[in-house]
Amino acid sequence: MTGRKHISALLIHGAIILYVVFLLFPLLWVVATSFKPTAEIYSGELTILPDDGTLDHYRSVINGQQVLRSMGNSFIVGVVSTVLVILLAVPSAYAMVRYTSVINNAILGWILVSQIFPVILVMIPLYVMLRHMGLTDTLTGLTLVYVVWSLPFVLWMMHGYVKSIPLELEEAAVIDGASRIQVIFQVLMPLLLPAIGASALFSFISAWNEFFFALVLMKSPALATLQVELARYTGMEGQARTGPLAAASVIATIPSVLLFILMRKWFTTGLVSGALKG
Repeated sequence: MTGRKHISALLIHGAIILYVVFLLFPLLWVVATSFKPTAEIYSGELTILPDDGTLDHYRSVINGQQVLRSMGNSFIVGVVSTVLVILLAVPSAYAMVRYTSVINNAILGWILVSQIFPVILVMIPLYVMLRHMGLTDTLTGLTLVYVVWSLPFVLWMMHGYVKSIPLELEEAAVIDGASRIQVIFQVLMPLLLPAIGASALFSFISAWNEFFFALVLMKSPALATLQVELARYTGMEGQARTGPLAAASVIATIPSVLLFILMRKWFTTGLVSGALKG
């Protein structure tokens, strides 16, 4: 029996290692390609590490200014849309859980149904509506689109998390003399930090990586987002500038990685602290 357990453990760990390698290999390949000279990239040799590393592709991307400018546009749209989504989703989820009604159940059902609609189905009426409002080719219009697009899923996720918090914690805090404001900010908010962190990360990365809405709604090169700018490294005939594209892609992943590192503690803290503060 012990031998079977060891074999089973080895198989499981081996499968996990293979899966991790499968996930990390594309990132490793892009990073390595960004340091390869152009001649080595198109030499046809299947090598991972560059023989003669260079920073020329990074200099080309940074000196071009377009990628950095588009990163700024994506950062502004992502941060603003994320803040708005969290400000709308948290109180809405709390109200839907604590004040149940037929309308709330209908809203939750509609939220789930809305997720099955493809993007192309809403693109034309959305574009027409934004054009009449004068919000096409503006970061404000794109931000509102991202808020509307991310809000249903974030609200559904926050709804499930708020529902898992026992009502008895709030009642105990009220019995101890806590006001409604104290209950929300000293009891509930610490418990909601992991969900808020996950929701914020989802909302920001969705806006950061989104391509189709930005491609259709934004026309001015100065207002292009990062994903649209990266697509321009591929020519009309599909001939990609592989080196600069790899370097720009590496630069594009930095904000998402930093955001995850900064918010990682939100996923592991707050689960007990809220109950203790009550």
